[in-house]
Amino acid sequence: MANVSDLQTKYSKLAQEYSKLRAQNQVLKKAVVDEQTSSNSLKDELKQKEQSLRKVHQEMDSLSFRNQQLTKRVELLQEELLTSENKNKRSKNKGDSPSQMNLQTQSVFDEDLQKKIQENERLHIQFYEADEQYRRQEAHLKAQLHQLQKESEQHQAVVEALTNKYTESMEKLQSDKAHLEVKVQTLEREAKDCRIRTEECQQQLRKYQTELSGQLKHSSRVIQEKVPFNDTQRSDYNSLNVPIHNRRHQLKARDVSAQAQGFVQCLVSALLNFHSYTEQRVHIYPLDSSIEAISPVNQKFSQYLHENASYLRPLEEDLLHLHDSITEDAITTLETVGKLQDFSTSFSAYSSFLKKILPYQLTSLEEECDAPLCTSALKAKNREIQNDMKRLTAVFDKLKSYVSLLAVPSLRLDAMCQSSANAVFTQLSAGLHGLHDVTRELSQHYSQKVCVEQDLPSVTQKFRTTNECLLSSLASLTNSCSKITTFFSNNLDFFASCPGYSPRGCGVNPLQADSMIANKRHASRYMSVIRKERSESVPYREALSNRHILTSSTESREGLMQQVLQTQEKISRLEQEKEHWLLEAQLGQVRLEKENQRIAQLEAKVAWAGDGGQSHSSAESSDAAQTDSTELIQDTSVVGMVTITSCSDSADDQESRERLIKTHYLNRVSELTAQLQMCDSKAVHFYAELCLVQSGGFPLKTKYIHCSLVYCKAGNSVLCWSFGLTSQKRQAAPATTAKQTEK
Repeated sequence: MANVSDLQTKYSKLAQEYSKLRAQNQVLKKAVVDEQTSSNSLKDELKQKEQSLRKVHQEMDSLSFRNQQLTKRVELLQEELLTSENKNKRSKNKGDSPSQMNLQTQSVFDEDLQKKIQENERLHIQFYEADEQYRRQEAHLKAQLHQLQKESEQHQAVVEALTNKYTESMEKLQSDKAHLEVKVQTLEREAKDCRIRTEECQQQLRKYQTELSGQLKHSSRVIQEKVPFNDTQRSDYNSLNVPIHNRRHQLKARDVSAQAQGFVQCLVSALLNFHSYTEQRVHIYPLDSSIEAISPVNQKFSQYLHENASYLRPLEEDLLHLHDSITEDAITTLETVGKLQDFSTSFSAYSSFLKKILPYQLTSLEEECDAPLCTSALKAKNREIQNDMKRLTAVFDKLKSYVSLLAVPSLRLDAMCQSSANAVFTQLSAGLHGLHDVTRELSQHYSQKVCVEQDLPSVTQKFRTTNECLLSSLASLTNSCSKITTFFSNNLDFFASCPGYSPRGCGVNPLQADSMIANKRHASRYMSVIRKERSESVPYREALSNRHILTSSTESREGLMQQVLQTQEKISRLEQEKEHWLLEAQLGQVRLEKENQRIAQLEAKVAWAGDGGQSHSSAESSDAAQTDSTELIQDTSVVGMVTITSCSDSADDQESRERLIKTHYLNRVSELTAQLQMCDSKAVHFYAELCLVQSGGFPLKTKYIHCSLVYCKAGNSVLCWSFGLTSQKRQAAPATTAKQTEK
């Protein structure tokens, strides 16, 4: 139903967005229409301007034509004037009347010419102004046209983008609508199925309620009639009940204890190194014990520092025992963890050890300050280290008190309530933070002190190495304290939380916790025994037949052993003969090769000498002598019998023969080694099957008994006479007896 409501809300949101987009689309359509009308009006205005421009052009053409006519008229008038002047010059001697007439005509021409000149000037001015006005209007109209074209392109791009966006949104909305319709249909079907299942569950609930009510009535009646007493009324009886087992809390407790064990191991290692290198430094500075005796205080201080392992190792061991005591089936609370008391005792012992060595350490630092080469800066650093050691001892003493308080509930009941335990854990976390701060400051002050001591003239390489080791141990100590502090802060809620171990509302008594855990384990074993499936039993007649078979096989055991011994002797004898004849064959092959070589040499000599008869007789005599000198010697060894032919061979023949024998024996040893490995693997397999039979891996429905013989090793052959019971489902042949013989 929640999904349906979510879909309805999503559908309503989509419908609202669709309506908004539709309204925006209408507005955009109106804007596009307005832009189109404005562009049309601008086009009409542009046409009118073009018409006026054409009129101006026509006027300008007419004016230019008129101007040309006037210029021609002026030129004609000027020519007439020149001709008239020439006539006047010719008629100088004539009377006054013609001259007056000429003057009058000249004045008329001058006035006419002046008027024409003024009119021409005026027309030039009008033409220039009209031209300038035309150019200005043309430039203005071009700029306006360019701007309108840009605006039109922008509007067209906006219209196209909005159109694309509108189409994409429409397509997306349509696809979303289709998906939503499909989802609505599926959700309607699911809702219908859920209604059907809900009705079925309600029917089952009513059925179970009726059954449980009947069982409750029956159980209450049985309790009233059969139970003799209520063990939850008395705390003594109730404490013996098995509490609720919180397995998750146990796993978390074991994990936390494992982490704490690792951190404490690092802390113990760092403290061991710190005390050991401090002891080594005491023997080197301010006085070198190899040159002169150190002071009695430093001797006592060194003696106490030498005992640091006896106080620190128990911390690690006790925490390991505490971790081992926290198992999955145990009950881990402050009342049941008895090993915490041992850890508290070891921690108290180490705190007492720090208190014991503190005065000696302070006195040793005072002796370093009294040394003649000690500077004021070094004295200041020694005082800071004295304060740090005092604070470190005080912090360990405070931690000892908190650990002792946490160990108290394991000794007596109701020694600490949950709120008090939470307060102790909080204070312990604060103490660990203080320990980390003290170790960090101690490490800083020691590093500054070492930097000052490096400038002293009496510093040796051994002293520098000791200081470096001491600084590394302090750095490790600071790192370990930081890890422990972070670990405890992260798990403080787990430490302060109540695990919920309470048998029916009663607290856990530490004195009865062991018996309670034993009862729980006993009940668990009892339930596992009840639930264990019984193995299939063998019928009586089949068991009798199996007994007869086993008895007969036991009686025939000695006979089979004798057969095995005889077979073994026969096999060893055959092996010896095989080795003998193999060696003889190889030696014969070598002899054959040598004879072939000798014959080839003799033929070569005969060919060279040209005397075939003499060489042939000499070869026959040499063969006869060689045959006479040949003797057969038989040598019997552990591997077999070898026939040695003693002849007068050369040293090379003997070496080749020895090499051949060596190669033969090496090959034989490798073969026997491979057989030994194979036999060892078979023996392991048979032993595993024997263990499986003894542990009841398969039912003993025996049909027959078989035996197997296994040969192992080359020098020492092991005979495994093994019996196996062959089941109906599988076969096994575990070794039962073995006899080792030597060749």
